[in-house]
Amino acid sequence: MSTNTPTLTLPKLENARVAIAVAQWNGHITSELCRGAVDTLLANGFTNDDIDIYPVPGAVELTFAASQIIEASCHDAVIVFGCVVRGDTPHFDYVCQSVTQGITALNADCDTPVIFGLLTVNDEQQALDRIGGTHGHKGCEAAEAAISMIAFARSI
Repeated sequence: MSTNTPTLTLPKLENARVAIAVAQWNGHITSELCRGAVDTLLANGFTNDDIDIYPVPGAVELTFAASQIIEASCHDAVIVFGCVVRGDTPHFDYVCQSVTQGITALNADCDTPVIFGLLTVNDEQQALDRIGGTHGHKGCEAAEAAISMIAFARSI
């Protein structure tokens, strides 16, 4: 399975820029999500100069990063990537809820689409299945969503 073949009919964009905020926690997963997104963007006419990558420590910091990126007004979309693996404590629920609510608020309040690329999984295998395994490649899918949402925002 090719990880950079779009599954959607994607519009062709000109002069578009995408920022990717990527959590370093579970970096072996999040870096692959980021790589898939970059490959997909490049395969759809973006150049390396059109894509900015911003590492952050963990998933909770993704909302702040996306907010700051939006405030800078240099990008047409923001993709956030993180991976939270369920453990034995409620920490998983707090992190997932925090990021979900934060990204939802940004999407409701801002003019720049933020693509939710947070994997919330029960174990590492489920994450691996979502970075080119049996459940596709969520990094590629996030890039496809960014392209579609940039086109949508421009059409309004």
